Amino acid sequence: MTAFYDEVQGLRARYPEGTRSAILPALRLAQERHGWLSREALEETAEALELTPAYCYSVASFYDWFQLEPVGRHTVDVCTNVCCGLVNAQAVLDAFERELGVAPGETTPDGQVTLRAVECLGGCSTPTIVALDDVYRQSVTPEDVPAIVAELGNE
Repeated sequence: MTAFYDEVQGLRARYPEGTRSAILPALRLAQERHGWLSREALEETAEALELTPAYCYSVASFYDWFQLEPVGRHTVDVCTNVCCGLVNAQAVLDAFERELGVAPGETTPDGQVTLRAVECLGGCSTPTIVALDDVYRQSVTPEDVPAIVAELGNE
């Protein structure tokens, strides 16, 4: 057995319902290990949980935080849901497009940054929310975008 399999078994043990209850943390672990959820990563997760790859894919495809295609070294997620949409989310997304030179769903040619428009990041009280590598920024304006992109380039 592999180290991944053993870690997933540890996750399963934490949940009273076992297999199905552990699917989200198991998929998250697979994504952390592989950078995204490739077919092989989904199959490995399915085997460890004694589920089908199709079931794992159906769960992973439901949530924005799972990557089903390769992504850049950094991810920039811009919330476009109603609250953020009312506070300039589209202008923030447009500013990231200009600064990065890619559209939502694309990765910069150097493979460093993937830009995504996402449905909701759960920060409705301080829109517009932008997640950089899963670290949230609150009340982001289009004017903030050049400095944020510069930070990504300095890492």
